[in-house]
Amino acid sequence: MKRRDFLKNSTFAAAGTMLIPHFLKAHELSSAGATRGKVLVVIQLSGGNDGLNTVIPYRNDIYYRERPSLSINKSEVLTLNDEIGLNPALEAIRNLYDDGRVRILNNVGYPNPDRSHFRSMDIWHSASNADQYVNSGWLGRYLDSSCASCNVKAHHMLEIDDTLILALKGEMANGLAMLDPGTLYRQTKRESVSKIAKTAHTRDQDPGHIGYLYKTLADTASSADYLYEKANAKSISAEYPKGELGKNLKTVSELISSGIETTVYYVSFSGFDTHAGQRRQQDRLLTQYAEAVRAFINDLKKTGQLDRTMVLTFSEFGRRVKQNGSNGTDHGTANNVFLMGGPPRNSVIYNEAPALTDLNGGDLKHSIDFRDIYASLLRDWLGADDKAILGQSFAGLKDLC
Repeated sequence: MKRRDFLKNSTFAAAGTMLIPHFLKAHELSSAGATRGKVLVVIQLSGGNDGLNTVIPYRNDIYYRERPSLSINKSEVLTLNDEIGLNPALEAIRNLYDDGRVRILNNVGYPNPDRSHFRSMDIWHSASNADQYVNSGWLGRYLDSSCASCNVKAHHMLEIDDTLILALKGEMANGLAMLDPGTLYRQTKRESVSKIAKTAHTRDQDPGHIGYLYKTLADTASSADYLYEKANAKSISAEYPKGELGKNLKTVSELISSGIETTVYYVSFSGFDTHAGQRRQQDRLLTQYAEAVRAFINDLKKTGQLDRTMVLTFSEFGRRVKQNGSNGTDHGTANNVFLMGGPPRNSVIYNEAPALTDLNGGDLKHSIDFRDIYASLLRDWLGADDKAILGQSFAGLKDLC
């Protein structure tokens, strides 16, 4: 097959799975190591979730004054302390909070915030400064740092999607994007793909990129067989809510329980750009999120995997304090972040409620740099060199993990 036809016809070119790390081979995956290693699951709320209507400062009169039709009535708020509580749509998260599995961080952002969805998401994905443009992601660089002996230790990441986002792209290796093991398996069984995969070993010496692509495809086919077999062997009976997020988190749970050596899983949930008619849309999305996460956390707890699994939920920015004229909110800055899982302990609200009397042009000021969260997860949870991965030193957050 000619190179042009190979690139044009390959399922993987369209799906983004050419970004699979070349070292991901079935024979290198060992279930023995997976039962000991820690796991990070990232849930991205795409579109800019309104943090003030998620974690609510229900004792603050300014909140009600600036949001006359969007604010949540005090009687409906799921109170957590004397200042803040949860949106009633997050009742399932409140159950997890009561179980000692939730950390809530307020006012998370970065200096000189950008209100563009794409640019702000790039900043969160790359862990760069607002005036820097970096072509690799923080988790991709974590994979790079773990890859010195990839022929000995298979260390890899999976995104449950059909394309790979920047966060999982490294400078030397990248994560794998797939919708589910079954879909990936069927893609690799197509006749044209199978023929290329079987003959790929003869192309190892090809100059340029084509040899790499052939080898990547062969390794992908091998990995697809392995992932499909392992996931099927560990199919779970737990019920998940209907919808994309519930389906994707069920896939992640099956893979975690299967014993593969995947350290990072990434899932996105979209629809949070609520410029108009926010209450109904956000409440629906938060309910779906909360019920899917509760099913996921309880499933991992039941299978004995929760103590080694940490779940990070973030959105690229929050919304402005004042509601707009369309019963919605416009792009803002600082936001809240949820961290769940790990060994059981007391749930905490990590820091102060948003300061609504001290705004920056109508927007919340950040008091926690999101890269301090990354630093703590890399250093204290994944045991990595956070300074080398992030490119600069961040203090991290005490007792976060």
